[in-house]
Amino acid sequence: MARYIGPVCKLCRREGMKLYLKGERCYSEKCSFTRRPYPPGQHGQGRIKLSEYAIRLREKQKVRRVYGVLEKQFRGYYTAASRRKGRTGEEMLSLLERRLDNVVYRLGFAGSRTDARQLLRHGHVLINGKRVDIPSYVVKVGEKIQLVEKARTFVRVQLAIASADKRPVLSWIDIDRENFAGSLSSAPVRDELNEPEIDEQLVVEYYSR
Repeated sequence: MARYIGPVCKLCRREGMKLYLKGERCYSEKCSFTRRPYPPGQHGQGRIKLSEYAIRLREKQKVRRVYGVLEKQFRGYYTAASRRKGRTGEEMLSLLERRLDNVVYRLGFAGSRTDARQLLRHGHVLINGKRVDIPSYVVKVGEKIQLVEKARTFVRVQLAIASADKRPVLSWIDIDRENFAGSLSSAPVRDELNEPEIDEQLVVEYYSR
């Protein structure tokens, strides 16, 4: 499974905002973007005027990096969304939000989507009682997601749950922290997906140019 394994703090600095890729660190003073809020590299502090194309490219890259998917897979989400009823941008975000690794992160069982993906790949997540280790699995409304007994004692899981209150509360997710379980009560609500801020219309314009 191809994935990005480089330094993630540089990605936040490149996009000019926090993408919350490192969990608890992003909310602390150790955050690289807080200390150096300018693009990485020799000319990072110079003035850069973006073209219309560059603005759309940067937004596409930002969304792709937030959800941790590579270009080919991300374009696939856009293509699938364009075939669905409704606004393409919102449908694309809905598909990304319902990825299993993202749902595990939203439930608060992992400090970041990268940590959630690792939990999945090691077989620590159940859906309706069955083990699922595919990060891109699209969770359906009503399906029960739960951690296996062994994973509930992991230090990373415990720390993630302890710090989950710092994240926005989502109305479309039901969480049962006592049993390390949760589910989607409805489709993702677009107005609640603003950490970080996303302008999905720019992504649509990038791919439809």
